[in-house]
This record gives sequence, structure tokens and C-alpha cells, in this order.
Amino acid sequence: MLDKKIAFIGPGVMAEAMIAGLLRQKLAKAENIQAAGPRAERGRELKKKYGIRSTTDNASAAAKADVVVLAVKPQRLTGVLNGLHDLPSKALVLSIVAGASLKKIGKALKHEAIVRSMPNTPGQIGEGITVWCASRGTSPEQQELARKILGALGEEVFVEDEGYLDMATALSGTGPAYVFLFTEALIDAGVHMGFPRRIAEQLVLKTIRGSVDYYYHAGRHPATLRNQVTSPGGTSAEALYYLEKAGFRTALSRAIWAAYQRSLELGKEQIVHIPETHLGEG
Repeated sequence: MLDKKIAFIGPGVMAEAMIAGLLRQKLAKAENIQAAGPRAERGRELKKKYGIRSTTDNASAAAKADVVVLAVKPQRLTGVLNGLHDLPSKALVLSIVAGASLKKIGKALKHEAIVRSMPNTPGQIGEGITVWCASRGTSPEQQELARKILGALGEEVFVEDEGYLDMATALSGTGPAYVFLFTEALIDAGVHMGFPRRIAEQLVLKTIRGSVDYYYHAGRHPATLRNQVTSPGGTSAEALYYLEKAGFRTALSRAIWAAYQRSLELGKEQIVHIPETHLGEG
């Protein structure tokens, strides 16, 4: 692993998280990592921070790499793939691009060893979870290599059915946004009642963290734990009744379904041009 040359095409936030994780866990040497992107200043920033190499030439970065990590925006993927030529035949291509199918990437690059993955933002501190799958042309050794790289972000889950990747995009990939919105709403509710914001934040954040830790410790279904804190005719029962009446579960379910549909749309948009009038929001 330490001898593998890794090229990151698209040196954004998640790419930086992977670079930091690989170096932190001593899975790669800084001199064997190269970040490629259109902004030279971003490359210099990562070079100064981690001691890696940088370039604005995607093709040159990928040409001698053992692993090529695709970490660009979905809307830029087609142009980036068209600019990558003559990848090493034994190189592993690892994509973290939402909606980009194995078939799409493999066909564009004329390459067989492809891994598609969906990490999430807690990976920036090594607490993420990544769902991933591999093409048939990916060897067991390359799959193990992908597992180690993705493990630098936290936990990883391998699936054989690629269809789960779009589902993971909507559930765990987008999941932190739901949690942050819920957190923000709780804090604002506390401020509305009269708490100073710093105290409201402390109460909410500790409650969320403690609840998750307790869930892992108890090892019981969430419904059972919820019932434990819901006394008949009590404050929790009143609050939960209002949330159910307001359609809390339905709204959340529909939001996740909408994200799932959008992930599917992104995959189609990368293959064919869709007129602007037909594009969804977001």
C-alpha cells in the first residue's frame, strides 16, 4: 500500500479528507500522492499542508498512477473523463462521483477495473461511512486496495448490487444534511423559548451525541428506546403526537426519496444532454 501511487482528480473537500486519512493511518506516503485540478492555488495549498505533489494536468497525474480517484462534481465528470487518456492497464479507478455508473466510467475510459463509492462528510474526521461496489474487471487485490483507501474515511460497506449506490447517496451521502437541519431546528427552538444560543447548542449537541451513543450501548430498536422516554400523557408524548400529526416521518421519507430520484437523474444527465427546461432543482 505504501508503494502505491495515488492520483486525485479533483482536489476538493472529500479528496482532501481521503488524503489526510491515508497519511494519518500511514497507508500512503506523501510523495506518492498527487492532486490534480484546474486551480493551481488549491494544489499549492494541499502541497504545503500535506507534502503531496500537485498539478493542473489531469492526464499526466493519472498516467503513472496505481490508483486514480475521481473526485469531481457530477456535472464536470464527462469533460474530465474525456481528458484522461492511456491509463495504466493495471490501474484502479475509484470514483466518489454521485450518480456516475460503473458502465459510464468504464466505457469513457476504456478501462475495466472500476470501483464506485459514496462516502459522506463525517469522513473528513475519520467518522464517515462509505458504500461501494466494484466492476467485474476489478481483481480481488484491487478490491482490497479500495477497501483500505475508503477505510481511511471511517467504516465501509461493500455491496454487489450497484443500485444500492444511488440509495446510499440519498440516505447516508446526503444524510448529514438532514441531521444538521434537524440540529439547527432544535437549537432555534431552544432560542425561541428563551435559552441563550450557546446553551441551546450545548443542550442539543450533547443530547444528539448521547442518544446515538446510548443507542449503540443499548442495542435495541429505536422504537423501544423512544417508548422508554415517552410517559403516558407526558411532555414527550405530546411532542411526538404533534410531530406525527405534522407528517414528520412522511416529510423525511419523501425528502430521501427525492434525493434518490435526483441521484438517478444525475446519472442520466452524464450520459445524454437534457434540455435545461427539463432539469430538476438542486
